[in-house]
Amino acid sequence: MSSLPSFTSRAFFAPMAGISDPALRLICQELGAGLVTTELTSIHTIVAKEKQLGKMEKKITDFIEFSPHEKPHSIQLFGSDTALLKKAAQIVEPYFDLIDYNMGCPAPHITCQMAGAALLQKPELNQKIFTTLVDAVNKPVTLKIRAGISTPNLFQKTATIAEESGISMITLHARTLKAGYSGKADWSLIRELKELVNIPVVGNGDISSPEDAQRMLTETGCDYVMIGRAACQNPFIFTQVNDYVKTGKYVEVSFQERLHTFFRYLDYSRQYTSIKFSNIRIQAMNFTKGQTGSKELRQKIGKSKDVGELRRLLLNPINS
Repeated sequence: MSSLPSFTSRAFFAPMAGISDPALRLICQELGAGLVTTELTSIHTIVAKEKQLGKMEKKITDFIEFSPHEKPHSIQLFGSDTALLKKAAQIVEPYFDLIDYNMGCPAPHITCQMAGAALLQKPELNQKIFTTLVDAVNKPVTLKIRAGISTPNLFQKTATIAEESGISMITLHARTLKAGYSGKADWSLIRELKELVNIPVVGNGDISSPEDAQRMLTETGCDYVMIGRAACQNPFIFTQVNDYVKTGKYVEVSFQERLHTFFRYLDYSRQYTSIKFSNIRIQAMNFTKGQTGSKELRQKIGKSKDVGELRRLLLNPINS
């Protein structure tokens, strides 16, 4: 088992498809996220792209984009073909500090491939997957899981196998596959996992404020917390969590400061071909959510045609 890097914060930014792009990851890390992770990436696509790019004398980093300032950073893989998994992990290993394996995604287009959270039902295959990954690379391998399929009865076995196989850290999203993102995350399951294994545990689910983060750390004993949707709307939550954990207080962030940060996100996004304008509009809607008149503003954002129009709209929302 390889040693984990040193994390400067106990709050991590969650990987989210279509959301956690390299520009937003960089913003979150600048604002205090202890770890950022790419969107989940198919091992089949990595192997195919590496072959295709090699013919054009390009590298896999032309497909999987990231900033050199993302440190530490992780790539999240999915797919259960162990031969391809080994190849994919070795292809991306030189560029990342950790390799994360996804066994938590509930999306039907992922689970129908016997990937993501569907793999919780396959302990023998899981052992092969974990062993393959750990043996294939010299970087630490981490794991993200859910509690189970319809009831929270599978994470215990999966976590035990993972630890025995050399996995370095486990993130538990405290919902089942069938729950998706509905209902309330059961943080008692995170506490149960922490008591079960001897490797670091990351708690995930329903953290929307610094108070929530501190409460999860206290109630579950987890080593770190992972924040997703709340960080998209307010990446300053990492600064606030870090301050609250250390001092018991934090500073609220004004809309103008959030807007200034969004413009910095826009500047960063120009460096990455993978960030389409449709993704930028989603980020703009996230950044402006909860503000006075945000519903009408988001409607206008949804109709914007390019970055210039979007920038003008945000600078002068009333007259736009």
